[in-house]
Amino acid sequence: MLLVCNKPYGVLSQFTPDAPGQRTLAEFGFPPQVYPLGRLDSDSEGMLLLSDEAGLNARLLDPKENHWRRYHVQVEGEPDADALCRLAEGILIQGRKTRPARAWRLENWDVPPRDPPIRFRKNIPTAWIAVELREGRNRQVRRMTAAVELPTLRLRRVRVGGFDLPGELAPGSWREVAASERELIFQLGK
Repeated sequence: MLLVCNKPYGVLSQFTPDAPGQRTLAEFGFPPQVYPLGRLDSDSEGMLLLSDEAGLNARLLDPKENHWRRYHVQVEGEPDADALCRLAEGILIQGRKTRPARAWRLENWDVPPRDPPIRFRKNIPTAWIAVELREGRNRQVRRMTAAVELPTLRLRRVRVGGFDLPGELAPGSWREVAASERELIFQLGK
């Protein structure tokens, strides 16, 4: 079984809390024996895949498998061509350079509001960019945008392979992935 969930902000990508009062996936009524394929930090939102099938985690997340994951990132500041190029070429994080990525600015892109809303600063502009990665180090996108002086305000995973987060999935909802959609998830990047 393979499920897709629109993970809301403030929820851990696990079924048991690390501390009292933390929200987890347990509150969303998933079938027994499923586990998340990869992670999204509690302050990130968007597509989270879950499965009860052994081996899918490695198949999707091993950088050698070449599966692209797309994130829409609201950043503080105005991304210029140089910053986007640096993101695409790779950023030095904790002594290791990230693999080449893809990065571009999103124009006229609308996203549902987040609860709670992001911080607002009257005199500092924000923008949305898309970042596609073939690896997933801890807090990688946030560290990459910080390295080019564009701190992340909001981060949403919106695509895995060729499969987009279904638009009808409200935050906190989930459904089974259809066979035709499953094929899209496992498409290799080019």
